[in-house]
Amino acid sequence: MSVTIDITGLPPERITFCPSPLAELGNALHALAEPAHHARLHAWTTATAAALKPELADRLHEADFMWRSTRSDFLLPAQPRETLAEELDDLDRMDDEKFVGAALEISCSSRYSDGIPSPLVDERSRRRALDLAAARGPRQSAFVERMLAEPTATRAWIRRLLEDCDQAFFADTWRRVRVQLTADARHKTELLRRKGLAEALTAASPALSLEEDARGSRIVVDKLVHARTEAHGGAVTMMPTAFGWPHLMAVCAPGWQPVILYPAAAREIGGAEPVETVKLRLEAIAHPMRMRLCRSLARGPYSTSELADAHGITAPEVSRHLSVLKKAGMLTTQRRGRYVLHQLDFSVVARVGSDFLESVLR
Repeated sequence: MSVTIDITGLPPERITFCPSPLAELGNALHALAEPAHHARLHAWTTATAAALKPELADRLHEADFMWRSTRSDFLLPAQPRETLAEELDDLDRMDDEKFVGAALEISCSSRYSDGIPSPLVDERSRRRALDLAAARGPRQSAFVERMLAEPTATRAWIRRLLEDCDQAFFADTWRRVRVQLTADARHKTELLRRKGLAEALTAASPALSLEEDARGSRIVVDKLVHARTEAHGGAVTMMPTAFGWPHLMAVCAPGWQPVILYPAAAREIGGAEPVETVKLRLEAIAHPMRMRLCRSLARGPYSTSELADAHGITAPEVSRHLSVLKKAGMLTTQRRGRYVLHQLDFSVVARVGSDFLESVLR
């Protein structure tokens, strides 16, 4: 399985390596929302979370569906700017339908690469967004209802939230990491110029490769998802991140310029594996569908029906797979109203192995 970006006929100069302050802010917010994904950022997430004013922390919690399980596409700008303010200005120029559609990408839906109509104009998409929000509690449900009813005012609220985050902690953080990210992008650009795209991609991540044959050229992103898009006549943006490891993200929705977010640096997450449990856990993750379910469950809590919808299988099938993962001790569960939500237990998964952990978080 992989994400494939067709770049046949795309001039090399249309493939750019460049950091983005908005993308890095989105990664930082994700690390705050899911610190278990980012063990090596423990000191930063702990100190930053402790210093947040309660009012700002409360607003972040209200909107965290836009960066908790995945990153809404508008947080990965195809044309990075020098400053966060410039990138937020670009967002202001985006029409409501596109912005709201991107903001409400709150599940790893199998329909993402096919294109989902904006919930502002499509009743089925609207019902789906509301149902997904309801499964995550009354606060998120109320926020999504407000966004659908008052998109312009809600967009202004989101901008103020991001600006307040910049003032509270991100401006200082960006000053520290910008030099590293700019140097990484410059190095990959030089590799692209001197040795070609294949070398530059491999240097960015071992999970990136170039395929060339009689049909054309393609960038292949090795992920536990399947999607295809193209950059004919357009461009591809390669974006280094210091806060994003181990995630490797690709914007590939129809109508969006392809963007690949790759870690500028990586560090292994190790852990001793109890011999008496390793067989049970390896058998639990050996099934391809259970690996795909783990990818979703690593990004946030999901109900059985949500997983069935996202992966195109029946709820009983999902239940059987979850039962195997539970028996291996790899899941945690919680009840939220009438919903039972399941999530990957990172303390257990880390002991299975860093390669598996990185693959489901990629």
